[in-house]
Formats: sequence, structure tokens, C-alpha cells
Amino acid sequence: MSILIIVLSGMFAGVLSGIIGTGSSIILLPILVTVFGTKAAIPIMAIAALIANCGRVIVWWSEINWHAVFFYAVPSIPMAALGANLLIAIPESVGSTILGLFFLVLIPVRYLLRSRNIGSKPAHLVLGGTLIGFLTGLVASSGPLSLAVFSSFGLVKSALIATEAAASLFVFGSKAATFSYLNVMNTDILIGGALVGGSITLGTYAAKAILNKLSSKQHDRMIDLMLAGSGISMIMP
Repeated sequence: MSILIIVLSGMFAGVLSGIIGTGSSIILLPILVTVFGTKAAIPIMAIAALIANCGRVIVWWSEINWHAVFFYAVPSIPMAALGANLLIAIPESVGSTILGLFFLVLIPVRYLLRSRNIGSKPAHLVLGGTLIGFLTGLVASSGPLSLAVFSSFGLVKSALIATEAAASLFVFGSKAATFSYLNVMNTDILIGGALVGGSITLGTYAAKAILNKLSSKQHDRMIDLMLAGSGISMIMP
């Protein structure tokens, strides 16, 4: 029964994150904590995110902006490793509360950045990759942050999701490698991560047809709702 719940939840999370570009961790972490425990849930989600982003890259390959991926990913790789090391030592709840407040602030800020053309230069991607790479290593999910960065760069809809997924491959790859180096990984975590990641990937394929029917404005509204939900869920105990 637990496996069925994980698979169905993973597919639903895959559809949602395939449309919006993020959200799978927010939906799945409470379920993973219940089934596997808190200590195993985060590395399982790291493996799952790595697999799920591979799926998104395959689905949206032609839409990826590799120029943006390069400037974002290069600094994010070492910073994600640094964040993952610190994750082992400090309470995640503190970082989650701060991150939740930041998500809420991002709702109006990302429109301000876009309207003033702030965030459209490679230097902004380097800065975003540095900060968000560290946060991704430190907390379970920072997807809304990377979406905001690539949105400010001028990417929308499928190009936004494809580019964010390609960049996240490097970030979560670094995080998973760090967990492996710290001997956090074991067979159960790898199997759990593969199961969750495969379920999310199935949902991602279903999401493509839905996303193609959405306007850019509708997609923006959905991201706003995800940012609000992310922020509130991280602030509330």
C-alpha cells in the first residue's frame, strides 16, 4: 500500500511540476517522511529529483537555453555540495522558515525584476546559481527560486521549465554525489529514489500536453500559486 501511495503521489507531483516547473518535493516530502523517516527522505528526494529532471530534459530537449544553463550551473555545483555538507549538521526547520518567507516575497518581486529587465544578464544567472545552489544543497526544495531566476532572464512556459530542469540536473547531481561521499546513501535510499523519480517522470510526460494549452499569463498565475503554497507550507509548523 505504501508503494502504491508513493507511485500515485509521484505521478501527480510529476504532472504538477511538469506544468509549473517545480513542486514535486513539496508534495512528496511529507509522504516520504512518513514512509521512510526524516533522515532518509531528503537523500531519496535528491535521487528522485535527479531522475525527474532527466525526464524533463528529454521531454523538452529542443526548448533548453544552454547559454543560461551554463552560467547558472557552473557556480551552483560547488555551492550545492557545500550546502549538502551543512545540511547534515544544522536543523532544516530554520532554513525552511526563512526560505518560505522568501518564496512569498518573490511573488511580486519576480514581476518587478521582469518589468525592469533585471536578471536578464549572464552575471545575474551566475549570482542566482551561487545562492540557489547553496540553498538547494541545504534544504529539501528551492525550485521556486530557480524558476524566478530563469523567469527574470526572460524564459517562459516550456523554455522556462526545460532550462530550469537542465540546470537542476547539475545541482541535484552535486547534492547526490555529496550525500554518497558522506555515506548517507544506502540501497533502500537508492531504490526509493528510483521509484519516486520514475513516478514523477511518468507524470512529466502527461504534463506536456497540458502545458502546451496554457497561455504565458495562465502559466505565470500557476507559478504564483505554487510560490504562495510553498511559502506557507514552509512557514507553518
